[in-house]
Amino acid sequence: MNFNLLTQQSLSLFSALGGWRTLAEAIASRAVFLVAYLITAKVVVSALIAVGAVCIFAVARVWTDRKYWQAAGGLFTVGVSSFMAGSSGQAVNFYLTGVLASIVGGAVFLASMLVGLPLIGVAVGAARGNRFGWRRDRASRRRYQLCTAVFLAKFVIGAAVMVPLYLTEQVVPLGIASTLLTMPALAGCVYVSWRILRATVVPIEPGRVP
Repeated sequence: MNFNLLTQQSLSLFSALGGWRTLAEAIASRAVFLVAYLITAKVVVSALIAVGAVCIFAVARVWTDRKYWQAAGGLFTVGVSSFMAGSSGQAVNFYLTGVLASIVGGAVFLASMLVGLPLIGVAVGAARGNRFGWRRDRASRRRYQLCTAVFLAKFVIGAAVMVPLYLTEQVVPLGIASTLLTMPALAGCVYVSWRILRATVVPIEPGRVP
């Protein structure tokens, strides 16, 4: 994510999330696997189809944008998910990475709030060249805590929904939940945070070092 965009007067969600290809990859890998599994009922075949779909996006990204790391990241994620599903023979394990990400993400975001270093404040501060200066302003700390809480809510909801579905091996509901609670939900968090920060962040004066 480009956290610097959260403090600008206008916001492109595609840009903030890394572009439409990043969003498409995240949705396609989960949705394609689910559709393929419903059609074939074969875990390995479905996993290979999902990898193939992400490979197409990765090649397009490298060919048009030369974004090698983003392409590699998408392939790595779907590769790990496919390996976990294929090696175990359990379709639900394709979505295990998303389940774990919600749990770990929630724990990290909560810890950052408890120690007074909300992650959104750290990220936006670093993007603006003002790493921890915002901590001296009570209003800024409160806003960044609120933004971090928005993301924390996403992770908590994701874990609360997906963990029971994973434990009960409900592949279809889990696949749908994983698809909706990743990038689409993240886009919603970005928009809400942008609304919070846009109305309150004071623009940096020309020539002034933040």
